[in-house]
Amino acid sequence: MPEDRSRSLLELLMNVSREVATALDLRTVLQRLLFAALQYVGGERGSIVVMDDLGKPVDATIVFGKQFHDHTTQQLRDTVERGLAGWVVQNRKSALVTDTSKDDRWLRRTDDSADKSGAKSAICVPLMARDRLVGVLTLVHSVPNTFNAEHLELMQAIADQASVAVLNARLYTESQRTARVMSALAEGAAAINTSLELQDVWRRILNQTMQALQVETVALALIDNVNNDLVFHAAAGHNSGNIPGRHIPHGHGLVGLVVGNGQGLVVPTVRQDPNYSEVDRFEGIEMRAVAIAPIQSQGKVIGVLEAVNPISGAFDPDAMVVMTGLGSLAGTTIRNAEFLDRIQKAHERYRELFEDSVDAILITDWEGRVLEANRQAVTLSGYSTDELHALSVDQLHEVKWNRTGLNFETLKRSEECTYESGLLKKDGGSTPIEVHARRVEFDETDSIQWIIQDISERKELDALRDDMIAMIYHDIRSPLGNVVSSLEMMSSLMPDDETLVSMLNIARNSTARIQRLVNSLLDINRLESGQHIIDQNSIDPQALIRESIRDVMPAAAGRQQNIENKVTTVLPLIWVDVDMIHRVFINLLENAIKFTPVDGQIQIGAQTDGIFVKFWIRDNGPGISPADRERIFDKFIRVRGKSRTVGLGLGLAFCRLAVHGHGGEIWVESELEKGSTFWITLPVAQKKTTGQLKRKTGRLMLNES
Repeated sequence: MPEDRSRSLLELLMNVSREVATALDLRTVLQRLLFAALQYVGGERGSIVVMDDLGKPVDATIVFGKQFHDHTTQQLRDTVERGLAGWVVQNRKSALVTDTSKDDRWLRRTDDSADKSGAKSAICVPLMARDRLVGVLTLVHSVPNTFNAEHLELMQAIADQASVAVLNARLYTESQRTARVMSALAEGAAAINTSLELQDVWRRILNQTMQALQVETVALALIDNVNNDLVFHAAAGHNSGNIPGRHIPHGHGLVGLVVGNGQGLVVPTVRQDPNYSEVDRFEGIEMRAVAIAPIQSQGKVIGVLEAVNPISGAFDPDAMVVMTGLGSLAGTTIRNAEFLDRIQKAHERYRELFEDSVDAILITDWEGRVLEANRQAVTLSGYSTDELHALSVDQLHEVKWNRTGLNFETLKRSEECTYESGLLKKDGGSTPIEVHARRVEFDETDSIQWIIQDISERKELDALRDDMIAMIYHDIRSPLGNVVSSLEMMSSLMPDDETLVSMLNIARNSTARIQRLVNSLLDINRLESGQHIIDQNSIDPQALIRESIRDVMPAAAGRQQNIENKVTTVLPLIWVDVDMIHRVFINLLENAIKFTPVDGQIQIGAQTDGIFVKFWIRDNGPGISPADRERIFDKFIRVRGKSRTVGLGLGLAFCRLAVHGHGGEIWVESELEKGSTFWITLPVAQKKTTGQLKRKTGRLMLNES
């Protein structure tokens, strides 16, 4: 009777409701619901798949007879995307299949054929709660036409009754999982961020991962910035000692896949994964299941965190969420620890350089009080470290306030300064020093660094050189003048003999060269001492160039070189010490001759910009290296080419001092294997200083006002 049927249905639904409503664990609810459906509707096996709000399968229960069976993520995905359950999910309608061989919605398997014990009839209904699809329930039987419309109605009634309970269990489970994840991440963050010592950070990350996931082994690898390989730096757990130091080439194995796409992955059975390879294997560990999460910092993958073999046999559904969270925490902490490690190592290197410096170094505050002093400062001053800490920098040397600025204002603007002074030693003596002062940060404190160089030897050498130069000048100049006079007299008395005239010219040229050298030595001393050039006159640049070419032509002819005068326009007169500038041109031309190959070409030219006349001397020699270009104008510096270098290294030093003394500039442009060009600028004579050619000095005609 209908009333009896209705009463039976109500009793059935009440029983189902009691079965599923007394549990909140999702897996328990699903198992009870599936057994109830099999009991009341019939069927030999069945499955329930639970889905989240995005339609993604999150859990399932599968029953064969009275036995539960495990499922994989791929099986869940196939269930809701293909076959009969997939059709129900897409359409949100119940489905009855009386004969699976005749219904295209059924995804046929091998054992579904007539002679096998697979599914021949099936029934499938959606689980709907609060207008949300929360899952799909399927029952199958090995006999065709087992299920009918009545079974479908009963199945749908059971599903409707139990859907809310399934939803509540799912939400409860999700909340529990979220709580566990948040708890694990909070504990991980608290533990990981306790230290910034790199080795300790690695250890804490591994311990938290093992604790959260309950696995046999964990390992941490970082990307090598040189070749992009993954290098394992730390590991913990079973046979973990074999892991640190392992290299995995970029893009290889499961770890390479994670680094490449920045997405974590869980592999329940590594032997079945096509991406698993020999590079993923850890020596001494049977690889059964792995979970790998990227370690990220500022949106960039810097390494991986790998968990191996869960103790329970399978990874928790939230394993990847936890690992990804720990990976993000680890990335930030590792980068901070690496940064701190680099700072500490840099500080250690600075301390080593500070203490081992051959120069004395003081660190002071902005009041000048000594904060730190290295070993050389103690040795040079004679004070102990403690005694130096009780002094101020102006008690140790005469501070040049014009260079540092009053109250160190110049240094406060981050400008450096250098000057010479004298170090006041404990014994009352004084040592000549060169001081280099600049603003620095020392031990996170804004400070002043004073590098103090002992220049005693330099001063002694300078004094010795000055004495030697004075001796050379005074002891050679007088007899040299006698030689020049004698040569001039011999020239007037000598018979017209070509050989004798040639020999006399050689002697005259040699003595002229010695005279130029002696005069240049004297000029270097005068100019370095700050004396001004006072013997200046106006002269035609073209005349200066012609005379200079004539003086060096014998040397150029001996090397079969050609010197070409490239001046084609009238140039304004220049205001110079004619003899001094003449020697500048001779020096530059002789250098060009020396470094230009045989049969080479030398050019000299000039142009004006209205205020200065710019001269240039160009050769096609070997050129000058960039490093040497910065030094060639220093005293006693000789550029060594392919041939043996001779001379004292004073020629270009004299040229620079002479040109600068006239308010001009001198520089060189050069390209290796192509040649060099020396440039000189000299001031144009003003109208009030120019006049007619009236006086002759040597062979050069001067203009006088």
